[in-house]
Amino acid sequence: MTSGVILGILGSRVLAGGLAALWGWRSVYLTLAVLLLALAYLALRLLPTDLRTERPTYGQVLFSLGRLFHEGLFLSRGLIAFFLFASFGTLWSGLALPLAAEPWNLNTAQIGLFGVAGLAGALGAARAGRWADSGQADIVTGAALVLLAVSWVATGQVTWSLWAVVVGVVALDFAVQAVHVSNQHLLTTARPGRTGSVIGGYMVFYSLGSALGATATTTVYSTYGWTGSSVLGGAFSLCALAVWAIGRRVVAGDRRSVAA
Repeated sequence: MTSGVILGILGSRVLAGGLAALWGWRSVYLTLAVLLLALAYLALRLLPTDLRTERPTYGQVLFSLGRLFHEGLFLSRGLIAFFLFASFGTLWSGLALPLAAEPWNLNTAQIGLFGVAGLAGALGAARAGRWADSGQADIVTGAALVLLAVSWVATGQVTWSLWAVVVGVVALDFAVQAVHVSNQHLLTTARPGRTGSVIGGYMVFYSLGSALGATATTTVYSTYGWTGSSVLGGAFSLCALAVWAIGRRVVAGDRRSVAA
């Protein structure tokens, strides 16, 4: 499921770039509208009926999500996701700006092809779920966040090397996919009876982080250029790494207390 989300985000960039180059930017939204209508039809036809006799109201569901914010694991993994996707949004919402400017002057179709590099990175992390199942989720998270921070050194070189950008994009999307899967593995393992609520609450952090990255990168770019955006993306990744390190210390302290 997580692979589908990330691959859809990245694959749509390739599609959107090609459509915009052929028929203008409005064709992207028209195509998406048609696809969404088809998806709605398929969902109504194919999804199984909810057989529960007692269904909570939407307000009750939201209230139950609020209680999750008092849990240390949920909060730490949520904050990691927040900064993770702020870094992700910084790259993918801002990268088109320097690519369309001097010295490259790429068109929308060419810019969209960078999504292929992102797809390669995300697919490369397809084994993240197996790593998590083998008990390595926490280690994978830390290593991937370090890779995320380092990837910004490569993508920051956009003004002189497109190959460096490709390397950075592959590394960033590999890291994002690995951390995203590891986060959800830990949360669903801790709450096997409430997987829907836990993942729903977790995705709040995902959405807010993506929105922050998308908004901040264009603002920073207008004043400091892509160098400023790269520093911003790197700072978000370091914040995620700091949350991970602090979370490990808290868990280790709790274990020592229990042992004593």
